Amino acid sequence: MSAQHHITILGSTGSVGQSTLAVIEQQPSYKLYGLSAHTNVELLLQQCLKFKPTVAVVSDEQAAEKFARLLTVADCQTKLLVGAAGLASIAVADEVTHVMAAIVGSAGLESVLAAAEARKRILLANKESLVMAGSLLIDAVRKSGASIIPIDSEHNAIFQCLPNGDSKKWLGHIDKVVLTASGGPFLNTSLDDLDSVTPAQACRHPKWNMGRKISVDSASMMNKGLEFIEVCLLFDLEPKQVEILIHPQSIVHSMVYYRDGSVLAQMANPDMRIPIAHGLAFPQRISSGAELLSLSECEPLEFLIADLGRFPCLALGIEAAKMGGNAPIVLNAANEEAVAAFLSGDISFSAIPLIIAAVMSKIPCEAAPSLAIIRGFDQEARNLAKKLILKEF
Repeated sequence: MSAQHHITILGSTGSVGQSTLAVIEQQPSYKLYGLSAHTNVELLLQQCLKFKPTVAVVSDEQAAEKFARLLTVADCQTKLLVGAAGLASIAVADEVTHVMAAIVGSAGLESVLAAAEARKRILLANKESLVMAGSLLIDAVRKSGASIIPIDSEHNAIFQCLPNGDSKKWLGHIDKVVLTASGGPFLNTSLDDLDSVTPAQACRHPKWNMGRKISVDSASMMNKGLEFIEVCLLFDLEPKQVEILIHPQSIVHSMVYYRDGSVLAQMANPDMRIPIAHGLAFPQRISSGAELLSLSECEPLEFLIADLGRFPCLALGIEAAKMGGNAPIVLNAANEEAVAAFLSGDISFSAIPLIIAAVMSKIPCEAAPSLAIIRGFDQEARNLAKKLILKEF
C-alpha cells in the first residue's frame, strides 16, 4: 500500500465522518488533510486536536466565528476556511488523494463535483449529490479520470460483487441487482398509528446508528427510494433491473444476479466502518475495526417483498428514477423540506410522502443539463414544499 494517502472528510462530525476517522485512526499510512463541519464546532475542534488536519472548514459563517475563537484558545495550528469555497478547496487540494463525501443532503453537491473535476477518489456517502446531478457527476468523473467508490452499504455491496467494481464491463452479464432494506423501525407498525409517531421513534433505527435526517429517511423508506435512483446511475442499470427486498437482519447488504443463474451477495455485520475501509483501501483490504460476522450466531435471515402501499416514499423514489430529468431533484428537495418539518414538529410522519407527491405533481418533468438549472429546480421544489407545510398540509 502507498505510504501516503491524504484524506479530506467532508462532513467529519456526522456519523459517517466519525466512522471514517475511527478507521483512519488504525491506519498510520492515512493522513488527514481536511475536515469539515456545519455548526458542530466543538466536536470539530476535538477532531482537529486529535488528528491535526492541515485545514478545517466550517460552512456556517456564525459557527466559523466561534470556531476561530476555539482554535485560538486551544492553540491549534489547523487552518480555518469558511463556507462553500472552503469545502471546494479541501476537496481539490493537490495533496488530497481521497475525498470522503459525507455531508448530508444537497449541501454537499458542489464540493463533490469539484472533487470529481480534480480527479480524486471520491468515497460517496452523500447520495443526494448523485440523485440531484447524476449525469453531471458521472460525466465529470469520466472526463477527469476520477473514481467513485460508493460507501452506502448497499451500493458498496454491489460494487464488491462486481469484478473490480466494473459494472460497464460486466453489464451484459447482469440480470438484475437486489437492494436490501431493513424496513426501519415501523416495518410492523399499523398504518393507522403512523400519524402519531414522534421524531424520536423515527430516529430509533433497529440496526444502524445514523444521523436524524437519514434515520427518518430510513423509517419512511425514502432512503431506499434515493438508493434506487443512485444504483441506476452508478451502475448504468435500467429501473427494471433493480429490485428491493426487505431484510430486517441487515446482514446481506445487496446481491447481484448474473445471467447464468449465479447470485453473488456481500454479507457483513451492520457497521459503516466496513464499506468505509473497503473504499479507502480498494483494491486492497485493511482492518475496519468492525466485529466479524458469525453466521452460526445470527438470527434466521428473512427476505420479504417491499410493500409499496406501506412505503409510499419508496414508490415515489422508484417513480422518479423511471421519469428521469428533474424528477429526482424535485423528489430530493421536497423530501429534505418535509423531513425537516417533521423533525421540528410542524407536520406528521404520514404527511411526508403527501407533500413530496404534491410537489412532484406540480413541477413538470424537464431536463436538467447544468448545475444552475439543477439548483433552480431544487429551489423551486423547496419553495413549493414550504408553502404546503405552512398550510399544514
